[in-house]
Amino acid sequence: MRKMVDFGIPLGAGLAFGLGALGTGIAQSKIGAAGAGAVAEKPETFGSMIILVAIPETLAILGFVVASMIMVMLE
Repeated sequence: MRKMVDFGIPLGAGLAFGLGALGTGIAQSKIGAAGAGAVAEKPETFGSMIILVAIPETLAILGFVVASMIMVMLE
C-alpha cells in the first residue's frame, strides 16, 4: 500500500533544484559576459574562461542531487 505523500516534500525538492538552476544561470551570465570581454582582449585566456564558466554549474548539480535525495526519501 502506497503511503500518502505530503505536499511540502515534493515542493522542497522542486525548490532545491529550481533555485540552484536559477543561481547557476545568474552566475553564468555575469561570468560569461566578463569572460567574453577578457577573451576578446586576450585570446590565450579562452581555456581558463571555459573552466570559470563551468564552475557555477556545480550549483545546479548539487541542487539536483539534493532534490534526488529528497525524492528518494519519499519511498
